Amino acid sequence: MAEKDVTSSPGTILSVEETLKAILPEGKFGAELPPVEKWNPAGVKDIGMEIRADGSWWHEGGEIKRASLVKLFARILRKDADGQTFLVTPHEKVIVHVEDAPFLAGRLDLLGAPGRDQEIGFVTTVGDVTIAGPDRPIRVETDPETGEPAPYVLVRGRLEAKLARPVFYELVDLAEPSLEDENLLGVWSKGVFFPLGPAA
Repeated sequence: MAEKDVTSSPGTILSVEETLKAILPEGKFGAELPPVEKWNPAGVKDIGMEIRADGSWWHEGGEIKRASLVKLFARILRKDADGQTFLVTPHEKVIVHVEDAPFLAGRLDLLGAPGRDQEIGFVTTVGDVTIAGPDRPIRVETDPETGEPAPYVLVRGRLEAKLARPVFYELVDLAEPSLEDENLLGVWSKGVFFPLGPAA
């Protein structure tokens, strides 16, 4: 399908100009993310925004290929308690249909000496950095039919990143038996043990 761009069209589509003014007042990305948890605009729109399982962003059936635009939208994502994900600005709230996880972790970095106090960091394909720990857990779901693992790490709020297959393989290479169950493998990060799956 043809590449899609999300342009401003008041009343029908996310206003890129207003979004930029709200989250980039100085015209450039800052270190701090916008306070999307505090923004509660009236009214919700569904304009056909979706994030597919491979991390690609789509609008009305066409892929958004401008990396800068995807990164902009990623900064204003919010997942509410009911499980619905939105793009949120002070002026509007747009539904985002998420096929799997909103982010994809494409890189793993190991910080510190190996052991319980090591830190396992992940970088998403849109540039978010998250370090697994008490407030950023790693979890693995297993398909009951195929046994295929689906690993995730919390990025911020309720937003998770799915680990790309090569990244998960790197994580498995760091695995060691649990102190309570030698048949359970997992990894340590910031003093927390995260189970990955059975040893055999």
